Amino acid sequence: MNTLNMRQLRDMFLFVARRVIEREDFLTEIDLKLGDGDHGFGMALGFKAVKEALEGKEFETVENLFQEVGMTLLDTMGGASGVLFGTMFISGIVGIEPHQKADLPLLAGIYRRSLEALKRRGKAQVGDKTMVDAFEPAVIGLEQAVANSEDLPKGLAMAAECAKKGMMHTRDCVAKFGRAKSYGTKALGLQDAGATSVWIIFQAMSDWASESKESE
Repeated sequence: MNTLNMRQLRDMFLFVARRVIEREDFLTEIDLKLGDGDHGFGMALGFKAVKEALEGKEFETVENLFQEVGMTLLDTMGGASGVLFGTMFISGIVGIEPHQKADLPLLAGIYRRSLEALKRRGKAQVGDKTMVDAFEPAVIGLEQAVANSEDLPKGLAMAAECAKKGMMHTRDCVAKFGRAKSYGTKALGLQDAGATSVWIIFQAMSDWASESKESE
């Protein structure tokens, strides 16, 4: 499996939506330790709306589908998380030619542009205990897979593994943004909720691709 048609891409993001919704309590538990405890609710709310927006709908291009996901998250989640996770899907498609299929190089390019937009918007870097700590390694994993000419399931698996390592590394970091910043060194040993959500998204993409490959 090296490309996804529009139906497959939609189904992959529906799988992602269901996975995020299922992990609401897990995300809430993580966020209660450093934040105000609403991250799980916000992510579940956003991806429930994504699920409703995608189910039974046909999309003409990859960019249309990414736009739908991103704008839905932006409109329903609200606050900083809505902007940041909306950016994760919207900013990478700006100004690019439309595609009817998604392959690994296209996904790597979309997420690289989204990452750079996210970093410009939020000013966060790796090590600041934010979603960037998982998102940047995931993008690097995708790019390495492209360089190695891996197939799509392998590339997404590499991205998910890199995202997980980045998420785990947030336990060793002191937060520089948000409510967690006030915890200082007391935040050591605790992982960031936003980075955890990024890992869940990429892990779900990987799981869907692996299961789809096995069923071929």
